Amino acid sequence: MNAWLLIAGVALLTAAIKAAGPLVLGARELPARFTRVVGLLAGPLMAALVVTSALADGRHLQVDAATAGVAVAGVLFWRGAPVIVGVLTAVVLTAALRALGAP
Repeated sequence: MNAWLLIAGVALLTAAIKAAGPLVLGARELPARFTRVVGLLAGPLMAALVVTSALADGRHLQVDAATAGVAVAGVLFWRGAPVIVGVLTAVVLTAALRALGAP
């Protein structure tokens, strides 16, 4: 199958899925129950993205220098550190570990 045909198909399907909500609901408000659920989704989705990017190398799960950086940043954020401090600490720790030969 042609790769461009597949990409076009996925793009059209994505657009159809995104258009389905407004077409079905119209101008009506979402019920409060659904609004609360949507508000709760951000945390778990962000955690899943962070864990996937910190522990996966494309094919396998692994613990490496990036995992240590993300873990330290997570502890800093949990303790109330500013975002820039957590990110810079993670970057410096990851770079230092890789310079020392960690995978």
